[in-house]
Amino acid sequence: ISRIREEYPDRMMLTFSVFPSPKVSDTVVEPYNATLSVHQLVENADECMVLDNEALYDICFRTLKLTTPSFGDLNHLISATMSGVTCCLRFPGQLNSDLRKLAVNLIPFPRLHFFMVGFAPLTSRGSQQYISLTVPELTQQMWDAKNMMCAADPRHGRYLTASAMFRGKMCTKEVDEQMINVQNKNSSYFVEWIPNNVKSSVCDIPPTGLKMAPTFVGNSTSIQEMFRRVSEQFTAMFRRKAFLHWYTGEGMDEMEFTEAE
Repeated sequence: ISRIREEYPDRMMLTFSVFPSPKVSDTVVEPYNATLSVHQLVENADECMVLDNEALYDICFRTLKLTTPSFGDLNHLISATMSGVTCCLRFPGQLNSDLRKLAVNLIPFPRLHFFMVGFAPLTSRGSQQYISLTVPELTQQMWDAKNMMCAADPRHGRYLTASAMFRGKMCTKEVDEQMINVQNKNSSYFVEWIPNNVKSSVCDIPPTGLKMAPTFVGNSTSIQEMFRRVSEQFTAMFRRKAFLHWYTGEGMDEMEFTEAE
């Protein structure tokens, strides 16, 4: 990433990063890998969307009622979010936003660029065309803690900023009213020192098979739960120098770990 950053210093760098989940673990050294990666992302990426396999599995079980979700189902959810975040770059809209506008509106301090993402309406791969919801219903779904694609509960923290990207034929007045509504009802979940901290954008072209769909990107303090979890696992392993020989054997230095921590 740092090499790309050197080559193209003026480009926005947006990453969709899968972080280790608390219960589902594929490899023992996940905390090491995650900490070393975050060290790079903090310095070199402009915006980082945090994803988490476990949260995606939960969405598949609870909301979509899938008994055995495959990686295909998880990727379906991620792809919906990715297309929602980037739709304004690709299609015309009444109130468009690009990645730079998104960054300006979401990042109060340069290092705080790790966002939680959500999507509504959540559909499984076959059932898209049967769902039609109003803007208030979509808004409610979009802010729902169960819709977040990373294992941190937004109710345990406060939103610094948030952005809602709506797609489909709808009136911007209605979208703005809903956003103001959410802020007024849940004012304790938003910090006071950033006024009007929810940004909305409307793109005319809806996703395939749906009439309307919003994508949610939030910069919330509750994301620290996830970083704290990874950091604790990292410290527990690094204290005993467990599995370090895999990394030192590949030419890494112990100092790199201490630095990342």
